[in-house]
Amino acid sequence: MAKITAGELESFRPYHPGELLKDELEYRHLSQKAVAKQLGLPYTAFNEILNGKRPVTTDFALYMEAALGVPAYMLVGMQADYNLQVAKKDKSVLDRLAQIRKVAAVQ
Repeated sequence: MAKITAGELESFRPYHPGELLKDELEYRHLSQKAVAKQLGLPYTAFNEILNGKRPVTTDFALYMEAALGVPAYMLVGMQADYNLQVAKKDKSVLDRLAQIRKVAAVQ
C-alpha cells in the first residue's frame, strides 16, 4: 500500500468556507439576518454563501474578517481549495483534461 502524506489527502466532500462561517455564527449565537443587516448585505445572498450556494469573494472575506476576526486569506484559500475539489469531480472538466493530456503527450 502506498503511503499518503497529509498534503495529498482530499476531503470526502468539498468543504465550502461558508460552512465554517455558518458554524462560527451559530457558536457566537449571532443571527444571520442581523449580521447581514450590519454588513449591508442582502440576507438571501448572505445565506446562500453560508450554505455553500455562492462563492466567498475577496471582498466578502474581508467583511467577515472585520466582523468575526476570521482571516480573509484563510477564507479565500478555502474557496480556492473548494473550487479545485469540485472541478476535479466534474466529468466535463475531467474529459477535457484527458483530451488536453493526449494532445500534450503527442507533441
